[in-house]
Amino acid sequence: MADTHVPKRARDLPAELWARVDAADLVFHAGDWVDEPLLDALEARSARLVGVYGNNDGPGLRARLPEVARIELDGLRVAVVHETGPAVGRERRCADRFGDTDLLIFGHSHIPWDSVAPGGLRLLNPGSPTDRRRQPHATYLTARVTDGRLTAVTLHPLPPR
Repeated sequence: MADTHVPKRARDLPAELWARVDAADLVFHAGDWVDEPLLDALEARSARLVGVYGNNDGPGLRARLPEVARIELDGLRVAVVHETGPAVGRERRCADRFGDTDLLIFGHSHIPWDSVAPGGLRLLNPGSPTDRRRQPHATYLTARVTDGRLTAVTLHPLPPR
């Protein structure tokens, strides 16, 4: 997930997303939390949480979260960052910056994104579960990693609130 903006855009995450958090082995948040209580709640409910701060996150969140997070999942090299710049040229910029990575999860735009950069870097943006902006639905993503490979990437639209 990314761009939750709780409590400014919504009082809480949708119940469907909380159910996914409770069931997941790993939860990613690509920034723009806005308030620390959501970080506290996700830390408490997630089996494992990897998050970064975004441009709307203040000093408290920036003290607790990195700008870029990197982990390895069974050989799959994953990076998380909030902002990647404009859509035009995104794949090339990200391939240059994250060339040692297999998967980059990012946020900021509130627009779902799924593409592959030169060299094979997969770029995923889950959109926002609370602030759809110009999109038809609020969204989040789920994915599976099997034998070090990313499989079963699914974009989930949420019902209107």
